[in-house]
Amino acid sequence: MGIMELAEQALAEVNSIRATEAVGLISDDAVVFVDVRDIREVEQSDTIVGSHHAPRGMIEFWFDPTSPYHREMYADPDKTYVLFCNGDPRSALSAKALQDMGVANVAQLSGGMPAWREAGGPTVEKARK
Repeated sequence: MGIMELAEQALAEVNSIRATEAVGLISDDAVVFVDVRDIREVEQSDTIVGSHHAPRGMIEFWFDPTSPYHREMYADPDKTYVLFCNGDPRSALSAKALQDMGVANVAQLSGGMPAWREAGGPTVEKARK
C-alpha cells in the first residue's frame, strides 16, 4: 500500500472540517490550529493566523506527555486541535496518528491552506530564514 492510499484510509477515519466552517472557529479559544507542513514550506508561504507549527515528523512526540519532546501547548484535553497542510494527506495522517494515541479532540482541515485561502481565512506570512 502506498502513502496516498494510507492517507485516503486515514481521511476516512478522522473528523474533517470544511474551510468555510473552520474560518468561523478562528476566534474560538477552544480551537488550536496546527500547521503540520515542513518548516521550509511554512517559511516560504503563509499560514493561518494564530496557528502553531508541529511538523508531521514530530507531531506524535510533541503531543505525547510521556515524550521528552512533549510541548505543553498540546496538553489541553479541552481544546480541539485542527491540523492542516497543503491539502489533506499529511493532516489526515497526523490526525489519525493522534486519534490512535487517544487524542479525542482532533480534526483535519479539509483542503488545507488552499481551501483556507479560498474561504477567505486570515493568514500571516512567516519570516523567511
